[in-house]
Amino acid sequence: MYYLDSLRDVNSTLITKTNNFNYPLQKKRDGSFKVQAGELIRVCMTADFFLEEADVWRESIWDIIRYRKDVKFYILTKRAERIKDHLPSDWEDGYDNVILNVTCENQRRADERIPILLSIPAKHKGIMCAPFIGHIDIEPYLNTSQIELVICGGENYDGARPLHYEWVKDLHDSCFKHNITFNFIETGNTFVKDGKTYHIPSKPLQAKQAYLSHLSFQGKPIQWNLYDAFNNPIPQQDLYKPHFRENCVTCASRLICNGCSDCGKCKQKIIHIHQTDGF
Repeated sequence: MYYLDSLRDVNSTLITKTNNFNYPLQKKRDGSFKVQAGELIRVCMTADFFLEEADVWRESIWDIIRYRKDVKFYILTKRAERIKDHLPSDWEDGYDNVILNVTCENQRRADERIPILLSIPAKHKGIMCAPFIGHIDIEPYLNTSQIELVICGGENYDGARPLHYEWVKDLHDSCFKHNITFNFIETGNTFVKDGKTYHIPSKPLQAKQAYLSHLSFQGKPIQWNLYDAFNNPIPQQDLYKPHFRENCVTCASRLICNGCSDCGKCKQKIIHIHQTDGF
């Protein structure tokens, strides 16, 4: 984030509301929501949902998440210690449409943050090892049966530290043992395998190489309980089904992606994917 902001002459230290703060509530001309029932929204992926500076806006975000109980919200944070005191008053054992995730870039951060995540009541929990900069053993935490999703990927841009294939393979093996969905999304700029170091500056190529590793897999599906405006359960067949373009076939992130947004920039053939879990 800091590297990309520097290219745009943006001050990364400034914490502001974006113009799309209320995006989940925005509607099309026909009155329907732009974000369809069953879609996934990743919240604050270039910031941190539990930033101290964002405390003044967080209740408004919880209001949106509560209102759009037909949409899945992926919340990621490095500030695991702030989660408990900044959940909404009606959180109880968690919202059905929210998955809480902590970032764990190495063993030290995993041992700091995952125990806190496990101590917090939530319907869905996950781990993201990105940027993945050191070997991590999460086996003891997976034994709790609370973690439903593990994502990992290498570091990018200026000064990227190497990601080792063996680290990814060990994570894969632990998740496979527990039937937990594992997604290796990208190699990062510097990838080490069999003693050889590969420099991969292209992010599409990084994603393709991660895909070709065949380490990602769908484990036990996440059971999302989504509801309409009248609090009626929405049947699986009525939820959004992602579709992809030809250039998405070898993208490693497809496992956790909403699919093509139909922006019109890509004219390639659409490939429809039918998923039972909708994630």
